Amino acid sequence: MVCQWLRFSIISCAAWAPGVETPAAWMAWANGETAIAGQKEAPVSAMPAMLRRRAGPLGKMALEVAYQCLGPRSDVPMVFCSRHGEVARSVELISDLASDVALSPTNFGLSVHNAAAGLFSIARGDRANHVALAAGSSSVEHAVIEACGLLADGAPMALLVVYDCPLPAVYAAFDDEHGQAHAWAWLMQPAGDNAVSLTWSAATTSDEPDAVKTAGSLDILRFQLRGDRELQRVSDGRLWRWERHV
Repeated sequence: MVCQWLRFSIISCAAWAPGVETPAAWMAWANGETAIAGQKEAPVSAMPAMLRRRAGPLGKMALEVAYQCLGPRSDVPMVFCSRHGEVARSVELISDLASDVALSPTNFGLSVHNAAAGLFSIARGDRANHVALAAGSSSVEHAVIEACGLLADGAPMALLVVYDCPLPAVYAAFDDEHGQAHAWAWLMQPAGDNAVSLTWSAATTSDEPDAVKTAGSLDILRFQLRGDRELQRVSDGRLWRWERHV
């Protein structure tokens, strides 16, 4: 069995979801004491109002955690990761096409997968490299690999932004996880104290999970918040093993 691995450290982190907005609330969520609920939108008060109004609920969550996690730092390469992205906007555009309604240029421009990263760069006047990535149910793992590649190329830090929301009802037949609106971000650096490692290998039949499971991005966030020593996930034919090294 071929096994590959990488290691990194987390400088800072942030998370936001409807009804779970503070570090204390997130710890309560991680311990099963509260739940993500409601329709509230992230405030994104650090972004100029003209640009903030362009973002939808999903984009605002991503922007909120990006601002919180990165702070005043600039020239930090970024990896924005969302399994489904702005799928609600895409459904709206497809519905308009089917009804012979003229498409909204704004909706079209903000439906692309790097829309949130683009708004973040424009608002901050920051020309740092950014990547927008989707890779199925193992999107977070692939985004971490991408971020660690940036670190290996010499970047002292890399910002990882993870965000997603439930699929629209029209795609219910394809929903294989209990999706919830959420976003979180890690500011990563080469491995030092309190490092986290990610190892992956081919999954076997006995490793396969149930058909419907919790969103992987939420499992990984819970692992990080609780300080768990290990998390194993199976997705896309791979066994992913997260470990904490104190």
